[in-house]
Amino acid sequence: MLRATLLSLFVLATCGCSPRDRQSQAAAGAPQQTAVASVQAVDHAFRGPIDAGDIAAHVQALASDAFAGRGPGTVGEDRTVEYIKAQFARIGLQPGNGGDWFQPVPMMETTADPSAVLTLKVGDSEQQLAFGNDMVVGTRTGQDRVELRDSPLVFVGYGVVAPERGWNDYAGLDVKGKTVVMLVNDPGFHAGDARLFDGARMTYYGRWTYKFEEAARQGAAAALIIHDTAGASYGWDVVRNSWSGPQYDLRAEDDPAPRLPVQGWITGEAAAALFQASGQDLAKLRAAAGRPGFKAVPLAGTASLVLSSRTTMKRSRNVLGLLPGSERPDEAVIYMAHWDHLGTHEGESGDAIYNGAVDNATGVAGILEIAEAFRNAPTPPKRSILFLAVTLEESGLLGSKYYVAHPVVPLAQTVAVINLDALQPIGRARDLTVVGKGSSQLEDLLKTATDRQKRRLVEESHPAAGYYFRSDHFNFAKAGVPALYIGSGSDLVDGGRAAGDAAGRDYNEHRYHKPTDQYDAQQWKMDGIVEDLQAVTDVGRQLADEGQWPDWRTGNPFKAARDAMRPQAAPRNPR
Repeated sequence: MLRATLLSLFVLATCGCSPRDRQSQAAAGAPQQTAVASVQAVDHAFRGPIDAGDIAAHVQALASDAFAGRGPGTVGEDRTVEYIKAQFARIGLQPGNGGDWFQPVPMMETTADPSAVLTLKVGDSEQQLAFGNDMVVGTRTGQDRVELRDSPLVFVGYGVVAPERGWNDYAGLDVKGKTVVMLVNDPGFHAGDARLFDGARMTYYGRWTYKFEEAARQGAAAALIIHDTAGASYGWDVVRNSWSGPQYDLRAEDDPAPRLPVQGWITGEAAAALFQASGQDLAKLRAAAGRPGFKAVPLAGTASLVLSSRTTMKRSRNVLGLLPGSERPDEAVIYMAHWDHLGTHEGESGDAIYNGAVDNATGVAGILEIAEAFRNAPTPPKRSILFLAVTLEESGLLGSKYYVAHPVVPLAQTVAVINLDALQPIGRARDLTVVGKGSSQLEDLLKTATDRQKRRLVEESHPAAGYYFRSDHFNFAKAGVPALYIGSGSDLVDGGRAAGDAAGRDYNEHRYHKPTDQYDAQQWKMDGIVEDLQAVTDVGRQLADEGQWPDWRTGNPFKAARDAMRPQAAPRNPR
């Protein structure tokens, strides 16, 4: 017999009630709506400030098959945003976008034909690269058909133009009509040279998003990034899974930056064969690209491709819930998490639903729990708290990018942003990770909270992965708003650092951006997530009630934007 009444997740979302509420209605004989998809109900009420069972209930719902992988523009989106809206309403928040719970995000959905073949020709040698196995490509132009015809290939090292660092991989080069081939990460990473860029710590120049943006600014016809697991910090399967199926962009009128006709990745093996056919050695050129003064190298070959795509204009939604401040309602602290994941990949063998339990049902559950804690506190916050669940993070941080361009609370009046993304259910830790540690004074407030928990703050264990540039707070940071991004600790109370590092590797290798990222009631340990959420709730409470305007650290690249945004501010900063 089931532990509790079978409930429809869709009914749970639209009725705006907790599992315990719904069970009470059923016991009282309340009429039941037709179930879209039923799961076993979580047998507890939403009752505490930060409650492990509540977090599990939200994750179980959002990561269920009924939500179809939470793909933007799908039925999974409809169920997800209605669930979040219903929970915001149940908690007692107000619609955060004027009188609306939603902020529409116009988007362009492009699905590349996976039968496309990329032909790399050098003299009489020809490589036929298959979609998925050897390469992945797409277009951001919105065109149903794009074509490369004998586009000259040129290796541009890391594809970086950084004047402040005296670095320009495109110096003296005209790439119009050409296909640029480049390395992932920064020059200092593969060279192992801490004097180059930030050494092993990835800068934004190392992110694939930047590399495609720069190639477009340079006028290239196409850009191909050479994958390597160490440089990307994930395997080829993550690239293949992330770039297969529908891909999303903002409309050109919402994001007018130049767009590449063709952009994508090739495997390291395919790249090595190309370089060998061109009379070059990939390993030697990788080393050369990591030295100052590197000059681009033509590869004596061409790229050809006919790429057909299905393009549809759609709309996705950010979800906003507001708790108005009692004294300074025009100033706001933002808690945010992205609700989207990779959806359902039709035609895949086996499980084709990418449930995204850790990434990022945990973050959405986190902002819901924090919202409930603030709403049920004995006194309301003096500043407003905006809870923002954004779309299209997996497509390049597009939902948050749209919000920053169309903010509900002016960015100059936005005190700070606290971002929750992929909290790990691995148990309590003696530490708490600050991604991009040393960036802002928000860390002083966080330290006050973790000192009470007898925990220490640490930087991320794998800075080469560039996590600070891979989640939605980054759009706020670029605009100048101080942003705090935490990650779960790795020095576990049960098992120490070895256990934490092993858990991190296990997730990255076996679940990250895979159908196996699912909720597991038997294996998940929620107490560590509870402590993490308590810590960032304390930060928000200090910001809401103590009146300070935290700033970026001196020397941080985002400080100038904040200074320009608030030139007359008289900050009351912590320590």
